[in-house]
Amino acid sequence: MRPEDRQIQSGDPRGSVQPPKRDNSAAQSAAADIARSQLDSIYSGEPAAAATTPEGQALPTTYRRTHDAATTANQKEWQDYHSAWQEYYQKYYEQYYVGAVNQVHQAYSHHTASLKNQPTAATPETEKSDVSRDEAIEDLRAQLLSRVKSAGKRVRKSRHFVPITAALVVLVLFSFLQYNRAIIANVKAYITPGEIDPQNIVVDPNASLQVSQDPRLIIPKINVNVPVVYNTTPDQASQLKAMENGVAYFGIPGADSKPGQVGNTVISGHSSNDFIETGNYKFVFALLERLKPGDIFYLHYNGIRYTYNITKTRVVKPTDVSALVYPTTKPEATLITCTPLGTALNRLLVTGEQVSPDPATATAAPTSSGSDKGIVMPSNSPTLLEKLFGG
Repeated sequence: MRPEDRQIQSGDPRGSVQPPKRDNSAAQSAAADIARSQLDSIYSGEPAAAATTPEGQALPTTYRRTHDAATTANQKEWQDYHSAWQEYYQKYYEQYYVGAVNQVHQAYSHHTASLKNQPTAATPETEKSDVSRDEAIEDLRAQLLSRVKSAGKRVRKSRHFVPITAALVVLVLFSFLQYNRAIIANVKAYITPGEIDPQNIVVDPNASLQVSQDPRLIIPKINVNVPVVYNTTPDQASQLKAMENGVAYFGIPGADSKPGQVGNTVISGHSSNDFIETGNYKFVFALLERLKPGDIFYLHYNGIRYTYNITKTRVVKPTDVSALVYPTTKPEATLITCTPLGTALNRLLVTGEQVSPDPATATAAPTSSGSDKGIVMPSNSPTLLEKLFGG
């Protein structure tokens, strides 16, 4: 819509006011004359006529067009031009980055000042104090603990947490079932010396030979006072069953004497065993390796107390039963157990000679028939792996 076609609304109740009619033919003719004169001057090589308005006034010189030769800048001017711009950008970016560094520095300074101005719990809010080294360390510790706790929460929420935890629990349980005898035996060996009862020590081996009919083994140095089961056979099953109730008599051909007889009386006992096995004597010989030549132990048999003075200790293989069978004219006794603690790799033999009653009164050794070939010294019960896979 052209301006002259619009109606001007007024507040006069007489109605709308029509704008005056304009005739643009004069303006169009003036513009055509200007263009025509400029074209003529271009093609005629004469200066263009001064541009005028329809009213005859001269137009500003900015509207005049000339076709003079273009000015050509020399090389030196172009270099100066580019150098000026490079210097400008260099200074601009230098100021920009320096300002950014200063801004970060001011932010850190402000944060440090705010920390120093924070009131502590021991002082009023109006009292300010510098942050001490201990407070800074405590703040760092709190931040680390917070991060560890948040990381722990993420781990617990992870779908891998439960399987890994279950696997670790199974591994720990399996390891305990497999090696519990070694753990418990070493603990027993460590704490038992502090539990030794001085009443078990017999000072005079000849004070009284008459005792109760209950067969027993007494070793004062390592606080052992246990029953002896004589009704056994030298096989593994019979020995393990007997050692549930004390220590077991291990009579084999050539070493089947009883206390008071010439020859070797052999007594076996556990130094360690699984905690799930029955019996109260699974660690009775855990300290047997502490016995040395010159120490004393006692055997009660048929109401008589027999006293033995230790003469030697040895470590042999479980199949080396020849260490128990040897010719002798003295009444002797040998205590055997597994070593090292918690294993059944070797056997510890502790041998003593009878000193009371008088060894000269000892009766002859029993006559035995048979061979000791294939006989193995008593052992612990099978471990978990041995029960699962044999061995």
